[in-house]
Amino acid sequence: MRPALLLLEFDSIAAGIEAGDAMVKRAPLLTLHAGTVHPGKYLVMAGGEVADVEEAWIAGRSTASGFAVDEVFLPDVDPQVVGSLTGTRKPAPGEALGVIETRTAASTIQAADTAVKGASVDLLEIHLADGLGGKAYALFGGEVANVEVAVEVGVASLRDPVLLVASVVIPQLHEEMRENLDADSTFAVRLVSTTGPGGER
Repeated sequence: MRPALLLLEFDSIAAGIEAGDAMVKRAPLLTLHAGTVHPGKYLVMAGGEVADVEEAWIAGRSTASGFAVDEVFLPDVDPQVVGSLTGTRKPAPGEALGVIETRTAASTIQAADTAVKGASVDLLEIHLADGLGGKAYALFGGEVANVEVAVEVGVASLRDPVLLVASVVIPQLHEEMRENLDADSTFAVRLVSTTGPGGER
């Protein structure tokens, strides 16, 4: 059994801090990461043994339930999801790219975990909240049919259809788009790194 992962998403910073404190006081966790994200939300992520993370989940929800925006509890989180959340980025694929974009960080994590468990694909990146107005997205790569399945099951796993912003599967991703995705997902960074003083490439 792989470690469990929990993310609680709050629309109050004060409530999020209080919830995180209650969580670590309730159960011994292997990891706890908490902090602010745009637009003025607070995320608390916990990892550890399933029973301990469940106890922390109960404590966090009961402490700040009125401020909860979304949540995800994964009792057997896929290692690709853990890797993406800790900063791992894989090169964009040669055959197909899948994108799932959601309104919350928790829902993208849920979709990403379901997608990689439901199809033979690579999880290329998870981008959460900051710089996205609170939204989040996950990128998947692999053979077209597998990416289509991954996106389909990932979207189907969302607890509420309104959480989905968009989902697409792009066969044969163009080389220039692949280079952009591989380099950096932020437009300003890409613009500075690829243009000269007059805007020429």
